Amino acid sequence: MNQNNWETVLDHSCQLGEGPVWDAEKQRILWVDILPGEIHSFDPVSGEHRVFKTGQMVGAIALQPTGDLIAALQHGFHTISLENETVIPIADPEVHLPGNRFNDGKCDPAGRFWAGTMSITDEPGAGALYMLDQNHSVSVKVDNVTCSNGLAWSLDHRLLYYIDSPTRQVVAYDYDVHTGTITNKRVVIQFEEVDGFPDGMTIDEKGMLWIALWDGWKVVRCNPNTGERLQQIGLPAARITSCTFGGESLDDLYITSAKTGLSQQELAEQPLAGYLFVVKTTGIKGAGSPEL
Repeated sequence: MNQNNWETVLDHSCQLGEGPVWDAEKQRILWVDILPGEIHSFDPVSGEHRVFKTGQMVGAIALQPTGDLIAALQHGFHTISLENETVIPIADPEVHLPGNRFNDGKCDPAGRFWAGTMSITDEPGAGALYMLDQNHSVSVKVDNVTCSNGLAWSLDHRLLYYIDSPTRQVVAYDYDVHTGTITNKRVVIQFEEVDGFPDGMTIDEKGMLWIALWDGWKVVRCNPNTGERLQQIGLPAARITSCTFGGESLDDLYITSAKTGLSQQELAEQPLAGYLFVVKTTGIKGAGSPEL
């Protein structure tokens, strides 16, 4: 089933929009613009759009029960208060790798923050996937990663789904919710060259994965148990980066995009590249997002 009933959320274009997070308490959508180091928030009821500048590239954010954010910035993990406008460092596991930056990240069902890195110059295998525990200890979960991207956990908390974009694969690991240990890697979804590259993803209440396709012009919903593609949402931008469910009923799909790296001709052909999109009342609800 194909859908194209998208809307733009607001009149703003990001260089590299990513990492959308729905703030259920405040009923607002949060997302990042990686390259200028910005965290955006938008209230769809009031129309208030706020931008917080972190001072360095920002790959991912997640909500904490306190209302603050945990963030993966270029120089490691930080706690950020949008209200107090503070950025407090926690740990930098790659202080010895100044050519890397953090990319996508998310909290697991136990509230640990997982985030991965990549080389700023796209050096193969230079990145890794890390886990930040509640006591702020950091461990490496996957190494030899080129472009660490989408993360999702199965509804029964037994599987981690993970994307290293250049592989064009979604892989699954057996996951221990008590320890965060992952084992038994296998491929569950394989994309073709024509699809572009899998980027960020989210999971719905049925356990199906919604995957953004960089240079693919779409978000696809896939069954990770069979690899089958169930539906897709075509969009007016090639570089679709991530998605998450939000809205009062958690059935609106928010989708980020990018314009970085596009030629002048491509930018002219894609005036909405970098915009935040929403597909309202999809008829399917998201599984929700844990907090650290």
